[in-house]
Amino acid sequence: MPLDPEVAQFLQEVKDSGAPAYETMTPAQARRQELMDLAIANAGKTPEAVGEVIHSFIPGPTADLPVRIYRPLGVEAPEAGAPALIFIHGSGWVVSNIETNDHFSRALANRTGAVVIAVNYQKAPEHKFPIPMDDCYSATLWVFEQAKALGLDPKRIGIMGDSAGGNLAAAVTLRLRDEMGPSLACQVLVYPAVQYGWSTQSAKTHGTGYLLQQESMKYYWHHYIRSAADGKHPYCSPLDAASHSCLPPALIYTAEYDPLCDDGFNYAQKLRLAGVPVTYKMYEGTIHGFIKMLQRFTQAQLFLDELSEAVRPLLAPQGE
Repeated sequence: MPLDPEVAQFLQEVKDSGAPAYETMTPAQARRQELMDLAIANAGKTPEAVGEVIHSFIPGPTADLPVRIYRPLGVEAPEAGAPALIFIHGSGWVVSNIETNDHFSRALANRTGAVVIAVNYQKAPEHKFPIPMDDCYSATLWVFEQAKALGLDPKRIGIMGDSAGGNLAAAVTLRLRDEMGPSLACQVLVYPAVQYGWSTQSAKTHGTGYLLQQESMKYYWHHYIRSAADGKHPYCSPLDAASHSCLPPALIYTAEYDPLCDDGFNYAQKLRLAGVPVTYKMYEGTIHGFIKMLQRFTQAQLFLDELSEAVRPLLAPQGE
């Protein structure tokens, strides 16, 4: 279908602004630009109220990692047996952090009714693969280890990531299976980058003019991996894993005008063939990154509504 009018207007504004693309900047410049972009986007907007926000640091393999725990409204203190979503943010493994995702994390907690644990992994290119994945894996183990203290039900913990965060969430899920770690209740992957490269049909068709560019993908992958050999590793390219069996149920969402649309679709197909329960939806007429534009795009609000409806049964107490 044609571009959603809200999206078309947004893309025109981006074009008219003349703002340089992140891939034309150094990583440090891109991070500063993102902060400026978000300051403008969030000007005058009050963060959504939640029950509680806890700022903490947890031990990682090579450094302490910031995490932010969001309890939804009505859950102001730890309650035994609460559901949780470990949230791993995107932005190409290079930019963004838990602060730049604060507005979304708050909305995610309130809509899903789950405690959201947002993880701030170390960024490339200073910390290339596998360090960000190792950080996220370590953080996931920490959540399970601390479940009782956090008031969580270890059988009701899922993982979620968008874009590069979807890559990391999928990789963590595979590694938990491979190393016989704790079992996740679900994996939520939003326009995930699950295969190194940019040769899919969607990357060719929608690789220019729709915010995330084919050149952006090259830029981010170049900064993330140490060599092309890394790109073949299943924890770097989850689509290429030898097996996708015995993984938790998956909710996979993509955007029509997104170079990564085929990544998500292809991963959904791989999981289904391996016997994994999959719910897949492509949001028509919209672009990569749309779920974070809650004040701008109607489809971002629709996504949260539909995600909440789909994820609540997966995070429900066993037997319900």
